[in-house]
Amino acid sequence: MSLQVGRALRSAVGRTPTARILGNLPASAASTTRAQFRARDWIPATAAGFHTVPAARQQQDGGYGKNASKSTTEKKPTEEELASAAGSYARTDDSITVEYPPEHQLPSSKPVTGAGRAGANVFPTLATLSLQGKVGVVTGGARGLGLVMGQGMVISGADLAIVDMNKEEAILQAKNIVDTFRKDNPDAKRPPKVTAHYADVSDPVSVEACIAEIVAEHGKIDNLVTSAGFTENFEAVAYPIDRMRKLWGVNVDGTYLFATAVARHLMARDAKGSMVFIGSMSGAIVNVPQPQAPYNAAKAAVRHLCASLSVEWAKAGIRVNCISPGYMLTALTQKILDDKPDLKMQWTSLIPQGRMGAPEDLMGPVTFLLSDASSYVTGADLRVDGGYTVT
Repeated sequence: MSLQVGRALRSAVGRTPTARILGNLPASAASTTRAQFRARDWIPATAAGFHTVPAARQQQDGGYGKNASKSTTEKKPTEEELASAAGSYARTDDSITVEYPPEHQLPSSKPVTGAGRAGANVFPTLATLSLQGKVGVVTGGARGLGLVMGQGMVISGADLAIVDMNKEEAILQAKNIVDTFRKDNPDAKRPPKVTAHYADVSDPVSVEACIAEIVAEHGKIDNLVTSAGFTENFEAVAYPIDRMRKLWGVNVDGTYLFATAVARHLMARDAKGSMVFIGSMSGAIVNVPQPQAPYNAAKAAVRHLCASLSVEWAKAGIRVNCISPGYMLTALTQKILDDKPDLKMQWTSLIPQGRMGAPEDLMGPVTFLLSDASSYVTGADLRVDGGYTVT
């Protein structure tokens, strides 16, 4: 995530990239370099200015295309100028240091309205995409990406258990989801059952108690989405080890503990199930300019944990897949970018689709991977990043 703050920011948010990171990013660094590059006729003013136009094509087209002006006569950059700019867009900036904020500083999220509902003969859709009759669990579900994905599960027919460190917020959001459902579906015969539960996802005792409470409330668990996680930004040589252990405890241990607890429940029932781990494009690439090596490594671990468990549990009928979001525009990210518009331009310049993702962009992917529509998909990593990681 870019200056991404993950659900942590994800919990709050998440790469889910999101953005607490932005606060300490030098305002002049990227913009100055971009301005200098744009003044050159050898680099396009679009995107991030990363690709030069071959000299032969410049001569043939008279610039950057058949309609380009032939009046551009600015001199070519010197070797010294080229050397000073080399690699400048592909390096981390050690001045960016961001700690995950305390709970009371995290903004509350709002449910998506007007999304409709599938599965109960409300709107026609592919039958296998319905989650009707399923009970889903989403960790880190009281805010940001986790909340929206949980709501997507409800819209698709599931009952839902929201798990979060902040149970009060989870209770509020459970009520909001049901109220929103009633508003969008006034003629529905039965509203979804949405409950709120506390868990420290990094604590095995807390996780087991939470699972037992959910089963007591709902009678079973069919689906799991592990959205609890967060990111911080420190240069590796200065990252406090206690904070690194906490980050790994939530992102990696939390994913493992909830996944294995739900798997034991499914195996005891001799029931099939589907899990979606929320990774990040950071598990496959290195984000710049923010330094976040521990987070990147943690999300890479989540991605490979998904692959490993998908093989181990295939014989039990349990599918495990991963969604790796790119830069997502959550409420937290939006607040930061409102004050730093140049940063948004820098981020989106690296995304082929030219925009950051909306939390709603994850509703479809998570529903697909949890539903029977993906019954032959397991161990997959679905990157929802606007094309960021393929350029």
